[in-house]
Amino acid sequence: MRFQLSARFGLVIVSSLFVACVACSPNQTPDQLRQQTAQATETIKRDSKAVAEGVREGLSSKTTVDLNKASKDDLLSLPGITAARADRIIAERPYASAHQLVSRHVLSEDEYAQIRDRVTVTH
Repeated sequence: MRFQLSARFGLVIVSSLFVACVACSPNQTPDQLRQQTAQATETIKRDSKAVAEGVREGLSSKTTVDLNKASKDDLLSLPGITAARADRIIAERPYASAHQLVSRHVLSEDEYAQIRDRVTVTH
């Protein structure tokens, strides 16, 4: 997702530079300049909407991970979880509650705060 946002942001920057270059070109008629500016502005609008949609999708795609059933790859998708942490989470199974990550000293309270909304426990 970060790559998509970076790519879309890059398109916005490139479009903006295009508008600046078009404005500096001395061999164009005012009508040509207006036409090219309108096209570049439309491209910027479209790209900006795409960036906003990508951000919206990224924020809404937070799926929950079941600590008792998740694979190592699932755990690695959580923010701040390294391979070693994922192994430790798996080794400490089963969990009665997600907060046991803290009480069993698998994660600190701050680390747990980063993932608390994205983890669950089923029995």
